[in-house]
Amino acid sequence: MAADGNGPRWLKALLASPTTLVGGVLLAVIALACFLMPWLGHMDAYATNTSAMLAAPGASGHLMGTDNVGRDLFARVLLGGKASLTVGFSAALIAGIVGLVVGLYSAYYPRLGYMLMRICDGLMAFPAILFGIVFVGSFGQTTRSVVLALSIVFIPMVARVVRSATLANMNENYVQVLVNLGAGGNRILWRNIALNVIGEWIVEVTFVFADAILVEAAMSFIGAGIPQPHPSWGNMLYDSRTYIYSAWWLTVFPGVALALTVFVINMFGDGLREVLDPKKRR
Repeated sequence: MAADGNGPRWLKALLASPTTLVGGVLLAVIALACFLMPWLGHMDAYATNTSAMLAAPGASGHLMGTDNVGRDLFARVLLGGKASLTVGFSAALIAGIVGLVVGLYSAYYPRLGYMLMRICDGLMAFPAILFGIVFVGSFGQTTRSVVLALSIVFIPMVARVVRSATLANMNENYVQVLVNLGAGGNRILWRNIALNVIGEWIVEVTFVFADAILVEAAMSFIGAGIPQPHPSWGNMLYDSRTYIYSAWWLTVFPGVALALTVFVINMFGDGLREVLDPKKRR
């Protein structure tokens, strides 16, 4: 991307976008807390203590209290966040890469594109959570199955955005010039068009990241997501349903962590949309 004497334009636009900065910083803080704090603090999210069951926040040295078998809720929220973030990021990454390839080729080669888009339409006909339940039920309830299910169901979303952006770029003069010079389709797609649609692609992958976390939480809530005893925010909310009135912290802390994380990711995505949109940047 172009640069001037004061640095790259995209960096100046990023620093001038409070939404992107706040969202990025908060997301980094959440990720570092979930991945590093349990390790640095030697937290055990699986150790039970029958003498401290359903302890209130702050009691017996438990910052967020304990659950129905005496496990530290703070450690489980952090470890559950690690699981949810890992699943969401992995699904967004796989869906983003495959969706980029499908979107580029479906736009540049119309016959191939017609077939690929009909497959995408078929996948989009299924609600994400329903597809995930069926997939996990067919291939086993493992974290890998959850990631694959979410990746497949979100590929069409990325592919359609990339295809739309690619079609818009194909009307630009530089594409016709490259064709007249004898450049091949792969060269045009990956060395020219792909660089011009990468902004839309990054923004869409960011939103897929947030959606994947929500769908994983919903699947875990109904028992079709990350298997027990591994914590995730979804299955923690499922376990807390019986104690929603007697032990409010079992519902509130995982729920707030889930809502805050999704909100921060969407904030970061909205900020990236402004930064990467050339019209808004100008």
